[in-house]
Amino acid sequence: MPANKNALIRYKTIDRCLSNHFRRWTLEDLVDECSMALREMEGMTKGVSVRTVQGDIQMMRSDKLGYNAPIEVYDLKYYRYSDPDYTITGMPLSSNDVDVLQEAVEMLQQLQDFDQFGEMADVINRLQDKLSVTRQERNPIVHYDSVPDLRGLKLLSPLYDHIANHRVLRVIYQSFNQTEPIEYVLHPYLLKEFRNRWFLYGCTEGDMRLFNLALDRIVGVTPAKDIAFRHNPEFDPEHFFDNVIGVSKNLKGSHPRRVKFWASREQSNYIKTKPLHPSQKLISENPDDGSCIFQIEVVINFEMYSVFMSYGAGVRILSPRMAVSYMRKQFAEAAANYESITQ
Repeated sequence: MPANKNALIRYKTIDRCLSNHFRRWTLEDLVDECSMALREMEGMTKGVSVRTVQGDIQMMRSDKLGYNAPIEVYDLKYYRYSDPDYTITGMPLSSNDVDVLQEAVEMLQQLQDFDQFGEMADVINRLQDKLSVTRQERNPIVHYDSVPDLRGLKLLSPLYDHIANHRVLRVIYQSFNQTEPIEYVLHPYLLKEFRNRWFLYGCTEGDMRLFNLALDRIVGVTPAKDIAFRHNPEFDPEHFFDNVIGVSKNLKGSHPRRVKFWASREQSNYIKTKPLHPSQKLISENPDDGSCIFQIEVVINFEMYSVFMSYGAGVRILSPRMAVSYMRKQFAEAAANYESITQ
């Protein structure tokens, strides 16, 4: 069993490397990556041999495991997938895989009634629905928002692995307002999802300044093997987002503000059942028109404004003054955009 487990770790490592199209991979590079993965995950100090990795590549190319991986050699020394969209993680489940997962789901279902496992209900429902679709070949009963073609999703698995194994990264990043990409040397700590977009949180080498980088704007990622990983004690991923809507917040200088807002009867019904933030409180309710005044305590950022703007005329910020001014300007510009449109 250990040998099988080690082989799976090597297959996954090779797949992660070949899925990274921003680097050219020699056989020696793949050997080094497999050796590092086994050392960090299994404590193996003995490195992997070139012959072992060559055998792994042949096994992945074959249909013995169902991979049929399109691994090719180019320029006489570099390895890659001839199909840039291929990954072994995208392979369909075998009947044995489905049976094993079904047993796991049934075990998890027995735990979800315990308070400490209550948040697993959503995950269990997703798994059960996927397994039912796979086993019975029926249409799904549950549908979740997703953006399957969103750029950067293939980075999730390798970034998770880098964070778990405390690897410093060289990240090539190009934001929407940059004409050329720039490089960050980043100590990565966390992956966060917001509105079907994923963000990488980490601190830069030297000044340990916190950044969040959208995965769909990351051009390339490679480990910085010559730099030791460092934690930033000021970044607590468990509580960092307690007073935030979205993803934007600094380690220092981002203090929550008390935001009071009015909502129409129609929007109040939605906001009562789905609060904008866990700190939300109902301040008052108008018995004549059904409108309400709510209050939240959050860091004021772009995502907070975007949430308020999504309610249109049905929601109006009352305080603080700077938030009122911002919203007034945004809606004035939006109204001006429509004035030039003729029917």
